Amino acid sequence: MSVVFSVANQKGGVGKTTTAVNLSAALRAIRKRVLMVDIDPQGNATMGCGINKHDLKKSTCELLLGECSIEDAIMHSDKVKIDVIPSNTDLIAAEIALIRNGNSEYLLKEALAKVSNKYDYIIIDCPPSLNMLTINAFTASDGILIPMQCEYYALEGLSALIQTIERIQATTNPDLEITGLIRTMYDTRNRLSNEVSVQLQQYFSKKVFKTIIPRNIKLAEAPSFGQAAINYARSSKGAISYVSLASEIVGKQKMLN
Repeated sequence: MSVVFSVANQKGGVGKTTTAVNLSAALRAIRKRVLMVDIDPQGNATMGCGINKHDLKKSTCELLLGECSIEDAIMHSDKVKIDVIPSNTDLIAAEIALIRNGNSEYLLKEALAKVSNKYDYIIIDCPPSLNMLTINAFTASDGILIPMQCEYYALEGLSALIQTIERIQATTNPDLEITGLIRTMYDTRNRLSNEVSVQLQQYFSKKVFKTIIPRNIKLAEAPSFGQAAINYARSSKGAISYVSLASEIVGKQKMLN
């Protein structure tokens, strides 16, 4: 059975998609079987895996609308070496249909259950808005990974995210938990980065992962080549930090089991 994580934060620009793609690639690098699900209509995670979002025949949209099987929706990223369910702006129309149909919260969970034995980890890249797509992701997940930018207003939007998680716990997924907060875009030259990092540890204690993701040019460049940092620049600080995070997550799961 796979462990399913949603990577989510209502606040944009915190490294959400960067984390989804690079964590997936890092888990694969430590020999885990990985499926990444792009449930964000922007399709940035899809493009970050070297898959053209403008040329999709099957995607998260068709999957959620019941127009294709999950097996048909899965593509393999040769560049990032993981399986991907891609996404594009068609997903906006799918979300509208889901809202109209009602009782649509379990669609992704039911689909992922059919391939759960094929993967060790399923990573879902959520949209920044808390909508029906996010609800589907949270309902399907074992835990939430929250990237938190080490800059001013880092906690902005977090209360709304926590309220959504609590609502899901009370309705569609009582076992959902916040697995951990990931400090991203850390700049060692910036005193504020350190102050925010300390603040996050004070507020959330053991929920904060030890691994810190630095600001790194290779992390920023890799998506334009359709690659994760570990495929683009294996020895870069960004790539190494995500491998460290992947190892920390795997270790945490072993302790829970």
